[in-house]
Amino acid sequence: MARAGLTADRVTEAAADLADSVGFDNITISALARSFGVKDASLYSHVRNVQDLKTRVAVRAAAQQAELVTDAIAGRAGKDALIAFAAAYREFALAHPGRYAATQVQLDPAIVAQSPDPVRAEADKAVKRVHDTMHALLSAYGLSEPDFTDAVRLLRSTFHGFVALEAAAGFGHPRPPHESWRRIVEALDGTLRHWPPPDSSG
Repeated sequence: MARAGLTADRVTEAAADLADSVGFDNITISALARSFGVKDASLYSHVRNVQDLKTRVAVRAAAQQAELVTDAIAGRAGKDALIAFAAAYREFALAHPGRYAATQVQLDPAIVAQSPDPVRAEADKAVKRVHDTMHALLSAYGLSEPDFTDAVRLLRSTFHGFVALEAAAGFGHPRPPHESWRRIVEALDGTLRHWPPPDSSG
């Protein structure tokens, strides 16, 4: 019997909080059960196993990040939108390290397909929202495929690399990281505005 007060939504959100505290890879059913003061069996009425739980956390984290960056660029375009997007991305990554790590996981489509309807719907909505946000952000720079995909990869790899190093205290130079971040975002804006033409050399 499901313990009163526990729901799949509460369990997922608590697991996301746990991920921020101990790391996404360290989420376990036992640790989550202890946080609720219940036995492991009480959680199996809401999640099938730890993989199901991690999938739910990853989907939830992606939706939360998508909402944050979408709200950040609302009403903005071009450089202003890029700066706002970058700030929201970095804020989420540093404030929610476990959730952020979850967003970097490549979800197994087969596992997502086995998830309950609300989880699948949340996953589909998050993916669409991220795509629409990136399209809105990059459309101001006049980029279309395949440049659009290349630009998305440039932004993602740059932002992820920076915040991963920052979170790990990987910047030893005394220059404040936020100053470097500001200049990097300005450099990215310049790159996007002067995107190189397709290579015609074959």
